[in-house]
Amino acid sequence: MSTIDPSRIMAMRAQILERNDALQRAAGLGLDGQVGGATGPGATGPATFGDALQGALRQVNEMQSQSSAISEAYERGQTTDIAAVMLARQQASIGFEATLQVRNRLLSAYKDIMNMPV
Repeated sequence: MSTIDPSRIMAMRAQILERNDALQRAAGLGLDGQVGGATGPGATGPATFGDALQGALRQVNEMQSQSSAISEAYERGQTTDIAAVMLARQQASIGFEATLQVRNRLLSAYKDIMNMPV
């Protein structure tokens, strides 16, 4: 039977909280829980699906860039924390895989809509 590693659980918790924040940002929710995050006469409408998708893609790109930078710093000997390097690489990998799955689902939905009889 394996033991429970508290540092691993805390890392998973931090990842979940980070993903939750990213999803809220992608959905356009402000700190007050309202769509768009701004209120008043100058406020724009709710974020569009395209804006949310672009934001999510930017975040995945940023995670991959950070992962590359951390990996290069480790290779140059500027950092010795292999756990941080591996965690960054896994986060980037998971983000890319999630993006790929969303793309596949969108293509499937598009194909289904195009094959519908009119």
